[in-house]
Amino acid sequence: MTDEKRPEPFTTPAMQAIEAEIAVTRQQLVSTVDELTARLAPRAQAEAAVATARRLASDATSADASPQDRAHARKVLAGAALAAAFVTTIVVVRIARRSR
Repeated sequence: MTDEKRPEPFTTPAMQAIEAEIAVTRQQLVSTVDELTARLAPRAQAEAAVATARRLASDATSADASPQDRAHARKVLAGAALAAAFVTTIVVVRIARRSR
């Protein structure tokens, strides 16, 4: 083993600026990933869906809602009801076919 001292790494102001920029970018990336993780969590998705459904139901039945919001809410709820009826019909037909 030799007792040679390692030379200190060579740095320039430009290198230091790039390293600082990388550190800032890394922090922004961490923040973005944390925000996306929170938004895409199943619980957050379920809470958002429930809040949207409540708002639509309120807009569809409230006299305080604007006519455009009321019409939109009623269309969305009617579409959801049709989709549910369609799925229910498919399930009933499949069950009936298996019973034969």
